[in-house]
Amino acid sequence: MKKKIALVAGGYTGESVVSMKSAQTVYTHLDKNKYEVYKLIIDSDSWRYIDEKEQAHPIDRNDFSINVNNDKIKFDAAFIIIHGTPGEDGKLQGYFDMIGMPYTTCDAATSAITMNKAYTKSVIDGIKDVHIARSLQLFAEQIYTVEEILSSLKLPLFIKPNSGGSSIGMSKVKEASELQEALDKAFKEDTQVLVEEFIGGREFTIGLYKINSIVNVLPCTEIVSSKEFFDYEAKYTDGVTNEITPGRMSDEELNRVRNAMVQIYMRLNCKGVVRIDYIMEQESNNMYVLEVNTVPGQSQNSIIPQQVRAAGMSMTDFYGDLIEDILK
Repeated sequence: MKKKIALVAGGYTGESVVSMKSAQTVYTHLDKNKYEVYKLIIDSDSWRYIDEKEQAHPIDRNDFSINVNNDKIKFDAAFIIIHGTPGEDGKLQGYFDMIGMPYTTCDAATSAITMNKAYTKSVIDGIKDVHIARSLQLFAEQIYTVEEILSSLKLPLFIKPNSGGSSIGMSKVKEASELQEALDKAFKEDTQVLVEEFIGGREFTIGLYKINSIVNVLPCTEIVSSKEFFDYEAKYTDGVTNEITPGRMSDEELNRVRNAMVQIYMRLNCKGVVRIDYIMEQESNNMYVLEVNTVPGQSQNSIIPQQVRAAGMSMTDFYGDLIEDILK
């Protein structure tokens, strides 16, 4: 009998547009001979299933079931593809834990920690070959001055919403006069903001996933952007960024990175597929970790699908392996 899979997309933020594209890719590649796949949308307006006729059916939040033509449908597992809240910050994971629903992402605690860039760096600090940029974590209710920030950190700086994704609200600040505007922009997206010293070098990202308790590392991707940094436009506008998979790294660099990434995955108690962004510093060739994404994009041109293909795997097998691992 086919397993019933809830493909959960949407979300409460601007990243919902990205989520819907990711969901379409996953839906296209999931093996329909093995799974009955239902597209479920969670947003701030409603929780609903959209059928093939584009009819909406409300989700019963008591057990995450749906009723279609008087037929109550319960799911064997959830494939979460919501970027941002509530699918990447632990809220949805906690709900699924309470009702006993298996899901494809990290658990609630790991999702909550990794959604907070500052907390993530505190957890992984100290892992061999992992370097962390000097930074300050600011809170909306905190009283601070530009002068105080610049007395602790040196320009240029990156200003990031601490729990945001897709680089929304991010700025690079080269001059002191630009700092307050960048902080205001970031605080519009989050109540916590990370102010981080700029690390110059080559930018990469790498995917990892766990099957049968074994952490597997995908080929890395090198990010070569015509923009100053990998912002929202660079990520989602064709032609702005050149993504090279596998990235151009020496064997020594790659072995060092792969070993460190596995340690990060394990220390954070990750599950499913994650993507870790990092920079190889120009002068020292040290690896600086930027952030850990526990629900990475899955649209056709997203980085994880590129890396899966570069590893010689089909997307159908890859997504199937993720589901089968949580059904055991």
